[in-house]
Amino acid sequence: MLKGIHPAISPELLKVLAEMGHGDEIVLADAHFPGHTFCQRVLRADGLGIPTLLEGILPLFELDSYAEPLVMMAAVEGDTLDPTVEERYLAAIHLSAPEVKAPSRIDRFAFYDRAKAAYACVMTGELAKYGNIILKKGVTPVA
Repeated sequence: MLKGIHPAISPELLKVLAEMGHGDEIVLADAHFPGHTFCQRVLRADGLGIPTLLEGILPLFELDSYAEPLVMMAAVEGDTLDPTVEERYLAAIHLSAPEVKAPSRIDRFAFYDRAKAAYACVMTGELAKYGNIILKKGVTPVA
């Protein structure tokens, strides 16, 4: 256990977050996402919800300020989004990054393409429909 590191952040996830460079993306995938199909590097966080991981990651991770830092999947035609999913995610994000705006939404297949190109994918226990979110890493400011 490390001081200042959220207990939901595994050693493997901490390593991946440190390895990522600015512009790299990480997918926090819901339990239904085909991560092993689309992603080259898959980490497991079974049993954890995405808001818990966001609370642990965001104090350690600078979001991109030059591009959309948050991306979620848009609903497939005929489906609807549950607005509480995005609200829960933003509440967790705003604990560390209060200025961050709502995620942009992209179509399902565009999301899959982004996942294929992502640095890593974290498979979670999140059960929310359309619960996947991509985080784009920014440049860590010099103190």
